[in-house]
Amino acid sequence: MSFATTTSPTHTNFQIRPDILELQPSLVQWRRDFHRFPEIGFHERRTSMAIAEKLTAWGIPHQTEIAKTGIVATIVGKKQGQQKVLAIRADMDALPIQEENIIGYKSQIDNMMHACGHDGHTAIALGAAKYLWERADFSGTVKIIFQPAEEGPGGAKPMIEAGVLENPKVDALIGLHIWNNLPLGTVGVRSGALMAATEYFHCKIIGRGGHGALPHQTIDSILVASQVVNAIHAIVSRNVSPLESAVISIGEFHAGSATNVIADSARISGTVRFFNPAVGAKLALRLEETIAGICAAHGASYELKYTKLYPAVINDRAIAELVRSVAETVIETPAGIVPECQTMGGEDVSFFLEAVPGCYFFLGSANPDKGLAYPHHHPRFNFDETVLATGVEIFARCVEKFLT
Repeated sequence: MSFATTTSPTHTNFQIRPDILELQPSLVQWRRDFHRFPEIGFHERRTSMAIAEKLTAWGIPHQTEIAKTGIVATIVGKKQGQQKVLAIRADMDALPIQEENIIGYKSQIDNMMHACGHDGHTAIALGAAKYLWERADFSGTVKIIFQPAEEGPGGAKPMIEAGVLENPKVDALIGLHIWNNLPLGTVGVRSGALMAATEYFHCKIIGRGGHGALPHQTIDSILVASQVVNAIHAIVSRNVSPLESAVISIGEFHAGSATNVIADSARISGTVRFFNPAVGAKLALRLEETIAGICAAHGASYELKYTKLYPAVINDRAIAELVRSVAETVIETPAGIVPECQTMGGEDVSFFLEAVPGCYFFLGSANPDKGLAYPHHHPRFNFDETVLATGVEIFARCVEKFLT
């Protein structure tokens, strides 16, 4: 199969084969359509319908309404050889954010926005499906999984429970995340831990309210909760080895209703992130011990709800090496492969990677010269769309290399 190094300024430093470059206008069109009409988790009905319509028009076999709005397309290669199965996963949900970009394809839905690149992931997976279906230049099978609800409450686990990794059984899985934390022209890939486990807690501190002038008659829930917050922030620094990575952040603190009233209760909520499950178990234990101890010292009580959302994203060494070797043939800049790309962000692709060997990687997409460098989940998030064809190219080469 022929390859070409494009000299176009929109794809400098990438090796993209001409027939994938020809897909670029369609990739942009699909991505912008998804961007205009964002949908949150398990409500991606229009998105799912648009995907299914394209797969049907191209003749690609697929199943719909998996875990409500998920889709799986199945492509069988034309070559003889090992009949392995490689899955490609793309998430397709948006976020409850009001978009502030001034662009022709701005979100048409109030307080809804593709602020994390999932519109791009969906377009890349569609492009890969079309390209692989038209050529099928491999042996074995490719499953392309369009997943709902990555941003929450999580669509990966329900799709696995619905059997997307079976019939035929998936041998390995790959996926990518368009990543504005890396510049255009780079790929972040590593074996082992890539993204952190994600856990949350909600705590109600229960004191005894009263008059602000008579604090001795009360149990000041705000005072207790404030001490809890300060103590929680010391858990990681004094309970976790400096050689490990972990973080606890308080995101909410709600209490009180008047200046002269001591609140009878206060609520705090936060997130816990880590790579090592043993560290996570220690953090959860120390969190409750800290809350319990401080409440006891002040005569207060508490209610704690602790939720384990997603495990850490752990890449298989062999599949990560496959992705890295492929990326090196596509990204030509000297520093194009970035192995030190860990983040404390979470992703429910972790459930897939617990079930089968796989690799999740980052596709650098920031272009400050075009004003495309705002972080993920920002109301002005956007990315350089030239990464769309690059993503298709990497997926296609991974399929051809794995299924030989």
